[in-house]
Amino acid sequence: HQKAKDILEGRKHDPTFYPVIYGADESEDWTDPKVWKKANPSLDKTIGMDKVVAACNSAKETPGEENAFRQLRLNQWVKQAVRWMPMEKWDKCKVVFDESELEGRICYGGLDLSSTTDITAFVLVFPPTDDDEHYYILPYFWLPEETLPLRVRRDHVPYDVWERQGYLKTTEGNVVHYGFIENFIEELGQKFHIKEIAFDRWGAVQMSQNLEGLGFTMVQFGQGYKDMSPPTKELMKLTLEQTLAHNGHPVLRWMMDNIFIRRDPAGNIKPDKEKSTEKIDGAVAMIMALDRAIRCGCVSDESVYDTREMLIL
Repeated sequence: HQKAKDILEGRKHDPTFYPVIYGADESEDWTDPKVWKKANPSLDKTIGMDKVVAACNSAKETPGEENAFRQLRLNQWVKQAVRWMPMEKWDKCKVVFDESELEGRICYGGLDLSSTTDITAFVLVFPPTDDDEHYYILPYFWLPEETLPLRVRRDHVPYDVWERQGYLKTTEGNVVHYGFIENFIEELGQKFHIKEIAFDRWGAVQMSQNLEGLGFTMVQFGQGYKDMSPPTKELMKLTLEQTLAHNGHPVLRWMMDNIFIRRDPAGNIKPDKEKSTEKIDGAVAMIMALDRAIRCGCVSDESVYDTREMLIL
């Protein structure tokens, strides 16, 4: 069902899979017989109208039966996580800019390593300056070179196209070469003023130590509601206000469209990697970097005397 939706909505391409879904939209009235017909083309032929009417009336009287009626009679996914980001809003935040325009500016990094055979994501977030009210986003992604063809065939995701277009980098071998990524981040540190890099401690201890050895300030970032909820909510707010600026990076866009959200009873939210059947590593890295950018902003810890001599009055 999810693969069919992904193909119909353009997130995947598989000419060997023909997707057809009969079901009611979430916004449609579940008590309307016209909606029933949309989800059940053989209604009143193989499925008796009287049975559906009786089930609907029972669901109206017993709220606990509503979800069962919508799921079994209308093919709606209920009590499930739903895609979180309105992509038309995300697309409106696309701004054409060049990396060179951001050279020397303060920024914050988010690092999501995943596993050695999966996508590694590093995202820089540049907080607004006095004359720039946008948060600028620069994402980078890596995959093992040898597993690229297999992943294209298995996932039906155009990793190979993104690699040729320069949106996705590969490292030699069948696992991600972390040393290559460390060198790449070191080079970025020479172009941009990376004040902090937020990372998930799981699987990243050695790399974080190596980056610290290169002079970067590493900040552990938990993946629970406490740490993830505030920046996740802020990401949505900035997107809706169009005070976020990204360059339309297709890999990051794909990951943003993959996000499913988990919510706790207190209303806190976080990206749900289990519900997100496709990859969201770049989105998670961006959320971590955004948290540090919001908390610390453009305050520089450099002294004016680092760039000029003392004035004598």
